[in-house]
Amino acid sequence: MVLIGAISGSAHGQFLKKLGKRAQKAAERTVERRVDREASKKTDQALDSILEPGKKGPQAPPSTDEPSAQGQGNSSGNQTGSTGNNDNLPNTKGGPKSIEVYSKFDYVPGDKQLFYDDFSNDFIGDFPARWNTDGGGEVVSIEGSKWLDMKMSSYYIPDVGELPENYTIEFDIRTTGVDKNTSSNAKLHVILDESTNFGYGKNALYAYLPFCQYIAQGVRIWAQEDGSRLLDNTVKTDIRAEMIAAPHFSIAVNKERFRLWLNEQKILDVPRAVADGKITTFKLEPVGFNADNRIFISNIKVAEGGVDLRRKLIAEGKISTNGILFDSGSANIKPESMGIIRQIYQVLQQDANINLKIVGHTDSDGGDEANLKLSKSRADAVKDALINVYSVDGNRLSTEGKGELEPVAENSTAEGKAQNRRVEFIKQ
Repeated sequence: MVLIGAISGSAHGQFLKKLGKRAQKAAERTVERRVDREASKKTDQALDSILEPGKKGPQAPPSTDEPSAQGQGNSSGNQTGSTGNNDNLPNTKGGPKSIEVYSKFDYVPGDKQLFYDDFSNDFIGDFPARWNTDGGGEVVSIEGSKWLDMKMSSYYIPDVGELPENYTIEFDIRTTGVDKNTSSNAKLHVILDESTNFGYGKNALYAYLPFCQYIAQGVRIWAQEDGSRLLDNTVKTDIRAEMIAAPHFSIAVNKERFRLWLNEQKILDVPRAVADGKITTFKLEPVGFNADNRIFISNIKVAEGGVDLRRKLIAEGKISTNGILFDSGSANIKPESMGIIRQIYQVLQQDANINLKIVGHTDSDGGDEANLKLSKSRADAVKDALINVYSVDGNRLSTEGKGELEPVAENSTAEGKAQNRRVEFIKQ
């Protein structure tokens, strides 16, 4: 019995020893699997960060990669789930910013409007009449406003005509579904190019606007002239929150100089980025979004000029601008308009003997009496901004509203209406 017990105890010990080894190996395998998963995840993220937007395979890092070649185009990859009427799309607007936030905003839009489109004349579900594309898209409704639902890896070219030497571009962007799972490939390419062809030519500039949320990518600018690289750099900045909160973009081109603002923040200011005299066309290309992400654009404005309004006001005694924007049907100034109001303040600050009359104008939508009241309220709002934001003496400012009585363009188109919605400043 003792012998049997000893044998039994020895076998039990060996069994426990084997069981311990098995448990140890199982634990090691579990740890290995976890390490593999984490390593794989990190590797995927690293690979994701160096994939060229819109491409399906590994590409060179951002410091050496280039946009897709002229005429070659990216693979279709169109989004799914788009519907004709989208009033029930999620609200992606961020909280309103006060005009005080924009008090140092120095963007001034061009004073001769070349193109404006808020898709008000297009039907829901149609592709907008004044655009071209190689991939489709449709006008949708979001909270009562119309937006172009853009498809992946497709070029969008508005009918602006040939770009002049000095011009400005503005547009609003909205997204749905962009979150921590959105690829680092998700970008909007803002393109200035030498032709209206899809793709890009030997003279081109790309600004890469990132929508990735799990890392701060910065904003890359790439440009070439006659096929030779002018520049390729990424400006480090964390704009993740702004990119999913209905951002407003402003661009100013003055010959070779390229500047880009995101809301009130100047992101890029490059003195020699644009191939001088060789750029004719403005294009957009969204890339890298997955089926759960959607990107929309509206309120696209292209204008010639972007001149210093301060000098013009002093020299000519009067300026008119449609760059001071208001919420629809109200006198609430949109914060991105503060660049112009800031220049008016600088004129008043420089010469204490200058007094100004501020005159508001509207388009023909609505009744005559209502438009007169609205135009006066908008002139008063500009006066209030000069007083409250820049501490201008209110006695130096007077206001008047002329409603729709003095149009400068036809009120039958969105572009004409945008030109008629303007503010004048007249030296007194």
